[in-house]
Amino acid sequence: MRSLWFHSKSPSFAAYSSSPSRPSSVSFPTPRRVPVKNFTDAMIEDIIGNAAVLVMKWNPETSTYAKVTSLFYESKKEARQFIRCVTELQKVMHFLVSEDPTSEKIVHAQSLMEIAMKRLQKEFYQILSMNRAHLDPESISTRSRSSVTSARSSTSDYDDGGATTDDDVRFAGESISEVEHVSSIAMADLKSIAECMISSGYAKECIHIYKIIRKSIIDEGMYKLGVERLSSSQIHKMDSEVLDLRIRSWLNAVKMSISTLFDGERILCDHVFASSASIRESCFTHISREAATLLFGFPQVLVAKSKKSSSSLDVFRLLDMYTSISERWPEIDSIFSFESTAAVRSQALNSLIKLSESVRSMLSDFESTIQKDPSKSVAPGGGVHDLTLRVMNYLSLLTDYSNVLVDIVNDWPPPAKSSLPELYFDSPHSEDDPAPVISLRMAWLLLVLLCKLDDKAKHYKDVSLSYLFLANNLQHMISKVRTSNLQHLLGEDWISKQERKVRQFAENYEGLAWGKVFASLPENPTAEISPEEARLIFRNFNFSFEEAHRKQRTSVVPDRKLGEEMQVSIAKKLVSAYREFYDAHRLTVGGGRNVALYVRFAPEDVENHLSDLFFRTMDLDGSSQYSSSHRRSSLRL
Repeated sequence: MRSLWFHSKSPSFAAYSSSPSRPSSVSFPTPRRVPVKNFTDAMIEDIIGNAAVLVMKWNPETSTYAKVTSLFYESKKEARQFIRCVTELQKVMHFLVSEDPTSEKIVHAQSLMEIAMKRLQKEFYQILSMNRAHLDPESISTRSRSSVTSARSSTSDYDDGGATTDDDVRFAGESISEVEHVSSIAMADLKSIAECMISSGYAKECIHIYKIIRKSIIDEGMYKLGVERLSSSQIHKMDSEVLDLRIRSWLNAVKMSISTLFDGERILCDHVFASSASIRESCFTHISREAATLLFGFPQVLVAKSKKSSSSLDVFRLLDMYTSISERWPEIDSIFSFESTAAVRSQALNSLIKLSESVRSMLSDFESTIQKDPSKSVAPGGGVHDLTLRVMNYLSLLTDYSNVLVDIVNDWPPPAKSSLPELYFDSPHSEDDPAPVISLRMAWLLLVLLCKLDDKAKHYKDVSLSYLFLANNLQHMISKVRTSNLQHLLGEDWISKQERKVRQFAENYEGLAWGKVFASLPENPTAEISPEEARLIFRNFNFSFEEAHRKQRTSVVPDRKLGEEMQVSIAKKLVSAYREFYDAHRLTVGGGRNVALYVRFAPEDVENHLSDLFFRTMDLDGSSQYSSSHRRSSLRL
C-alpha cells in the first residue's frame, strides 16, 4: 500500500513560499504571549548578537551553503539552538516593545526574525516534501496513538529544546521500526517549527505550505484508490460487470482511506499543530473534506440510478456498502469530529439512508417477484421448486447481513396480517415476547413463499403429489433455516412448527398414494380364509401395488433423511402385513401355475420396489444416490 504515497513529486519551495515580511493577519490565532521579563542591556546585546550569528549563517539569501543545506538534516544540535535563539529573540522584542518602543534594536531584531522565519519556512517545506514516504498516512496510522503521545511527551518542550534528536525518539519507543523512527523525528521537527512560527505570528506562511503539500498526498491517494467523481448518467451507462468492479474498488477505498489515509492525516495534523486547535481544524478540513465527501457520496449517486434500473444492482453489494460505512462509523465520527467537517459526517449518513431506502425497495421487489411467479409451474415428481431454491438461497445469504439489516428494516412498518390468510401467519415469537422487526420480515417472506407453494400444489393432477410437493419444499426451507442465520432470527419454535407440518404433509401423501394398497390387505393377515378369498386379496394387492408403484416411481424426495423416514413408514405398514399374509396363504391359492398367476410379489420383491422410491435423482447438493443395498437394509423389519 505504501507505494500509493511514495512517488509523488512536490513543486519547488518557491511555489509555496511567501515573503515573511511581516507577521500573519488576524485571521490566524494570536501569537502566544511570551511572559515579559526584565533584560539588561548586556543581555539584550548578547541575545540579539547570538541570534544574528546563527540566523545569518543560515540565511539562504547571503550564504550559498545555507541555500543548498538543510539545517535540520545537517545538525540537530544546531537546529535546537536555532529554535532557542528565535524564542529568546521573540522575548527580547516583547520586552523592548513594552519598555522602549522607539529603540533601533527592535528594527534589527525584527529583521533577524523575518530572516529566521524564512529559514524555518524553507525547513518546514523541505521536511514535508523530502519525507513524503515516511510521512505517508499509512506509516503514520500504523503507529499507535500511544506511541505518538509518548514521542510527543518526550520531545515537546521546545522552549527548552527545540528540534528533536535521534536519542529523544529512541527513548520514546526503542522498539519502533526504522520507518517509524524516521517518521517520529520528522513529525517532531515539524511540530517544533510550527510552534515556533505560530508563536512568532507567522502561522499563515506555515500552514500555507502544509495544506498544499498534504492535500496533494490525500488527493493522489484517493486517485490511486480508484475514487473519482462520477455522475448518475455515467453510472447508468455502465454494464453490471463494470459497475460491480467500481463497487468493489469503492469498498477497498473506504477500508484503506479510513484505516490509513484520513486517520494518518488526522494524527499528523493533530501532532504538528498541537498548540492550536483552530489551526488543526483548518488544516485537516482543507486537506480532507473534499476527498472524503467525494468518497462517501458515491453510494448516493449509485442508488439514484436504481429507480430506473435496479436490475443491474445487487442487493448484497448495497449491503456491503452499507456495512462498510456503518461498521466504520465510530472511526469516521472520530476522524471528522470538527464542526467544519460536519459535511463529511452528513454525507456518510445520507449515503446510509439512501442505501437503506434502496435495500428496502429491493426487498419489496423481491416479495413481488415471489407473488408474481406463475402458480401453474410445478416441480416434476413433487420435488423442490426452483422458486424455493432461489428464495431460500437469497434469504440465507441476506441474513449474513443481519447486523445491518436490523438497522435497515427497523423503521419499516411490519406487513399486515390481512395480506395473507390467517392460516399462514405464524409469528416466530409470542405476544409476550414480540419479535424483532427483522425476524418478522424474514418470517413474512417465508410465509409469502409458502402461500405461493400452496397455490402451485393445487395444480398437480395427482393429489398425493400435492402433499409430497409441500413436504419437500417445506423440508428444504427448514434445512436452509437450520444452516443459516435464519435459525437465530426465527427461533426453534418456528422450526418445530414447520417440522410438524412436514410430517403431516408426508402422512397425507402416504395415505393418498398408498392407502389403496394398505386397504387391499386384511386387518388380520393370518386369519383363515377360503382359497377364493385368498386369490381375490392377492389379485387386489397386485393391482393396487403395481398401480401405486407405477404412479410413485417418479416421485422424488431430495432430503435423504425425510426420504428414508417415508420409505420406512410405508414399509412398516405394508411389508410386515404382506409378509404375514404371504406366508399364511401363498399355498392356499393352488399349486404350480396358480401360484405364479396370483402371487406376483414375494415380500422381498415388495421391499425392492419400495427401496427404489424417492431417490431416482441426484440430491440438491449434487451428491450421489444411496446404494440399493443400503436402502433395502433400512427397510427390513
